[in-house]
Amino acid sequence: MALLKLAAILLAGGATLVPAAAATSSSTSGTSAPAAKPAAASAPVVLDCVGSPLTRPSKYVLACGDGNNYLTGVHWSAWSAQSATATATDVANDCKPYCAAGHFHDFPVDVRLDQPVPWTGHPGQVRFTQLTLDFPGARPTGMPAHFVWPLPKPAGAVAGA
Repeated sequence: MALLKLAAILLAGGATLVPAAAATSSSTSGTSAPAAKPAAASAPVVLDCVGSPLTRPSKYVLACGDGNNYLTGVHWSAWSAQSATATATDVANDCKPYCAAGHFHDFPVDVRLDQPVPWTGHPGQVRFTQLTLDFPGARPTGMPAHFVWPLPKPAGAVAGA
């Protein structure tokens, strides 16, 4: 049941990704200096619930609709163009007897963002498309030990982008 609630919340307004702005440089024509190379694209960023791009956030809300599931104490061991990995505490409301009267419980979790794709309309920028949670021990009721979630596309994205 908790897994279905998390899926519904993520679909309704969950985490999504948006790339950071990529810097570019240009050359001046008519000079003998070699042309400057474009700067490397920024590493992907994760978008929070209000649309702000984040890199290596220490807290990240998974259930944007009601805040009943979030990551805290996030310690990123890697953040690259290919993936981002971290350890964290998943704080989840048991929603018993219902969410407003429920209790929050802490669960250690390994976090991974991956499957980057180019973001159409934003040259040189990429976004992660997948979130994976691995619970090494106890986990929220109904949540599998290995949970893979395709992240929603950013607003305005075209099909396949």
